[in-house]
Amino acid sequence: MSMTVGAPDDGEETMNSSINTTPLVDVMLVLLIIFLITIPVVTQSVQLTLPKEINLPTQTKPENILLAVSKDGDVYWNTKRMPDNEALVEALKKESVKEPQPEVHIRGDENVRYESVGRLIVACQRAGIAKVGFITEPPPKN
Repeated sequence: MSMTVGAPDDGEETMNSSINTTPLVDVMLVLLIIFLITIPVVTQSVQLTLPKEINLPTQTKPENILLAVSKDGDVYWNTKRMPDNEALVEALKKESVKEPQPEVHIRGDENVRYESVGRLIVACQRAGIAKVGFITEPPPKN
């Protein structure tokens, strides 16, 4: 945008009041280069090797322990309801001394609170069970 003040005189230079944007463009290019150099440094994170997803079919063995959690938080050993967490730990301790140690498979209702499943995992840990797995529905095939 330019602006002329007064009438031009006889051949004298007129005043030019337009904004020179060249220094502004130079500053913006320097800032752009600085940001392009510093962004990869900021977004670095710890190098990890994440586990790969594996879907294995369930291998039903007679010695495996199947625990289920209903949506209300009730725990079942196969089809028998466990009265409390201490009874579950005692029953798991009896199984944990067997050789080879049985696996525990946990099935949880999709609407169960995570707290209930967490209690099962802690009970397995307290009893000394080494291998705990989760049973889920396979994803729908497209």
